[in-house]
Amino acid sequence: MLAEAALRALEPDIEEEHFPAPLASFASWKASLALAFSASAGTTRLVRRGQHGPLLVQRPFFPEGGKVCHAYILHPPGGIVAGDALNLEIEVEEGAHALVTAPAASKIYRSDGRVSSQMQTVRVAAGGVMEWLPPEAIFFDGARSHWKTRIELSGNAVFMGWEILCLGRPACGERFRTGFCRQHFELWRDGRPLVLERARLGPGVFEATWGLRGASISAALFATSPALTPGSAPALLQELRGLPVREGTFASASVVSDVLVFRFLGNAVESARILFEQAWRILRPVIAGRPACAPRIWST
Repeated sequence: MLAEAALRALEPDIEEEHFPAPLASFASWKASLALAFSASAGTTRLVRRGQHGPLLVQRPFFPEGGKVCHAYILHPPGGIVAGDALNLEIEVEEGAHALVTAPAASKIYRSDGRVSSQMQTVRVAAGGVMEWLPPEAIFFDGARSHWKTRIELSGNAVFMGWEILCLGRPACGERFRTGFCRQHFELWRDGRPLVLERARLGPGVFEATWGLRGASISAALFATSPALTPGSAPALLQELRGLPVREGTFASASVVSDVLVFRFLGNAVESARILFEQAWRILRPVIAGRPACAPRIWST
């Protein structure tokens, strides 16, 4: 595809990493998880799962009946260290509706020089619905990580999801002074790019007025659906813009390329979570055609 070729041409070369022999010998996890959701007789089921390494899914839950399958992703080590590589692939077949979240934040620890990575690839067939609602990812000072999410939609597929990235640990006074997070987010429909984001988040961007303005939390929610029309969008935007935010916190809502985008910039991850859950409750009835039914794990 021309768009894919242009994207690769613009992508900077990934720097090679060189480590002393003792560091290069340290163990790291290579883990992958492949899931497929299928619909039959009005019920969505988790029909396939392929697992390698410490990445797995709990049994599915059906708190709103069989139509929607809730699944929780688990990473038993509890954190990502230098050299770890996690890969998650999700297929949502025609007519299926999956909601995927996790019970705890991702923690990306200080690096010894090596780069860790986590990649999520989600493919949604025509008539499918995918809700990608993970907890925040916390990048400790000194972390060096690549973080990539790619969403591929077909036909009238529906997607709603978010990413909440926390640089440092502001609650305990830790700033993100060294290291980086190279973030990629891509949203495609029928081979056409709707959202392409590239960011290298690090100390320079962290403090700059043109960057994060000293904010440690950068988050974005994306929603696209045939139900998002010129008639429905203005009312949704008005509701989102009316949500209360803390002093010193920035939030914005807009529609670009048939995608509703809701962004957050601040220093309290709890504020980001609460705000995005409120936004999801507003958007879900329109975007996904169902009333809000929060995953049980959010209440624990």
